Amino acid sequence: MTSYQRREQLIEIGRALFASKGFEAVSVEEIAASAKVSKPIVYEHFGGKEGLYAVVVDREMRALTDALIGSLSDTEAHPRQIVERAALALLTYIEENPEGFQVLVRDSPSTDPTGSFSSLLGDVSSKVEQILVEWFKRQHLPVKSAPYYAQMLVGMTVFTGQYWADRPKLGKEQLAALIVNLAWHGLSRLEAKPELRYEGAKAKRAREAAEKAAQKTKHDNGGEQRNPPAADANSADTTATAEPIPPAAANQADSVPPENATPEDAA
Repeated sequence: MTSYQRREQLIEIGRALFASKGFEAVSVEEIAASAKVSKPIVYEHFGGKEGLYAVVVDREMRALTDALIGSLSDTEAHPRQIVERAALALLTYIEENPEGFQVLVRDSPSTDPTGSFSSLLGDVSSKVEQILVEWFKRQHLPVKSAPYYAQMLVGMTVFTGQYWADRPKLGKEQLAALIVNLAWHGLSRLEAKPELRYEGAKAKRAREAAEKAAQKTKHDNGGEQRNPPAADANSADTTATAEPIPPAAANQADSVPPENATPEDAA
């Protein structure tokens, strides 16, 4: 192997061992034996298991940060769509990087706290808080409660993801729909059969069909789109819903209830 190939091999082996056993239980001897190299090779590349662990964590942190922050970057999207994107982003990362996620959520050694999983969740919570503040202002809700709701949303999603990582009995999209169902409707308005309204496969197929229909209409009209589609994917829950929302209930379904609302009010 080249030096680069050997380094990548050690990173892969280290990630698998740290994920299955935890940092404290893994030794340099075990890492070297799994890679079929001598201990000095491990020390040469990383200076010890602490250095290898730091590289593994840094890679996983960057991958998860990019996924989560990217899902929250479009502040012009409908708030429910942002919740859907964030839930799917986390679950997709867990699905595609199960060992990396296990490394992140396990107890880590006393290293730089700015690189810890908790600090990442703090950054994500701050981003969610910014989005909620703007949404609360539009809904005339007290913005002082936004930081707490941000912590609730992030904590609920992350802990559910941890539970799902060990018990993947539900599909990723199905679980994301459950998370959004609770986060968006609250316990008083849970849907019996929730679906992802914006980011699910059904919604995406509907958008693709609408785009094809619009292109066909434009072509039939000689390049002029005389009757453009009435709604897009970011409209107020009129696209790709499982069932139509009665006009009288539309505002209730897609707005945050007042802070002082009672269960009777919500009903």
